[in-house]
Amino acid sequence: MVFRKNNNAFRWVMVIASFIIVTLILWKTYEFFQHFKEEERTKMENWAFAQSTLINSSTNENLELPLKILTSNTSTPMLVVDPAGNLTSFNNINESKISDALYVNKLINTFKQENKPIPVIIDKKVISTIYYGNSDLLNKLKYYPLALLLIVILFVAVIFFFYSSTKNATQNKLWSGMAKETAHQIGTPLSSLIGWTEILKSEHVNPEYINEIEKDIDRLQTITERFSKIGSLPKLEVTDIIEETINSFDYLKSRSSKLINFELNVPNEEIPVHLNKQLYSWVIENLVKNAIDAMKGRGTLSIDISQLENNIKVHVSDTGKGIPKKDFKNIFEPGFTTKKRGWGLGMSLSKRIIEDFHHGKIKVLQSEKDKGTTMEIILKRATNA
Repeated sequence: MVFRKNNNAFRWVMVIASFIIVTLILWKTYEFFQHFKEEERTKMENWAFAQSTLINSSTNENLELPLKILTSNTSTPMLVVDPAGNLTSFNNINESKISDALYVNKLINTFKQENKPIPVIIDKKVISTIYYGNSDLLNKLKYYPLALLLIVILFVAVIFFFYSSTKNATQNKLWSGMAKETAHQIGTPLSSLIGWTEILKSEHVNPEYINEIEKDIDRLQTITERFSKIGSLPKLEVTDIIEETINSFDYLKSRSSKLINFELNVPNEEIPVHLNKQLYSWVIENLVKNAIDAMKGRGTLSIDISQLENNIKVHVSDTGKGIPKKDFKNIFEPGFTTKKRGWGLGMSLSKRIIEDFHHGKIKVLQSEKDKGTTMEIILKRATNA
């Protein structure tokens, strides 16, 4: 639980830090854009002043500077219109379209939205108006924040993928090592118990006692096989899921409280599925035990199996306390538990068994407070059966 809380805190720190960085980048980009826009306006104001100077000049004046300013604009598109609305000159605009009046009017309206028009004034009289748009460089600069955002998103995605892959690899290695070691540790005393059982038989001990011991030995062997198989890639065989579910159901029913009403609704026909029997029964057992805990040993528990095209759906429903919606995904996280005495591994193992080994899906289908929960397992029907 502590690891999970620290992990969530680290994620939130990363999210907040990324948000701050992106915000600063966008803000600085906006400032640069505005500064560049102001410089372009200053350039156009200088152009307007140079034109008024040229018109108002005498023949003896040196006009080299105004002419240089007028010819220096090689990037900003502009239109010069007289008070009557006639186009007198243009710059950096496609000459083939400039004869189209509709195109020119549309361009003027566009330029008005991008920049405030600049009047050319001589003797306090407006002799023309300059309409200008953003240069190609400025237009490209508008998409710069989007490019930065895309880079940041890709960078975060790569980090997340690397972090997730590393975490999953470490987790899988831990699961495998723990499972194999557990199977090995159980195997030694189990072999001894089998030997002692044979000795008890030769001593003519009450057969009922020996029968109960053998049941427990069989149970321990099943647990050992489960841990051994989950510690490596298990072998899947075409199996009737109906039969395997009934076997698990009957076993759990016989060992549960009589105050629980068990219901089983399954088709009458066989449904072949690629299964590992031991691991599938482990999942059913985890779901049923969780349901019993949620009902506090009293209520109705049902298992329903249905088939929709090639998908097989197994529903395990209870009438317990329910699961908060915010925890629908959290219950599958290793270490997450609402029990005072719990490891929080059952549902995580179930998810690994169903999704990683059987290539299916397991999820909380629905849950309502104090009314119960329905868990859903989805598996593919075996087509080569």
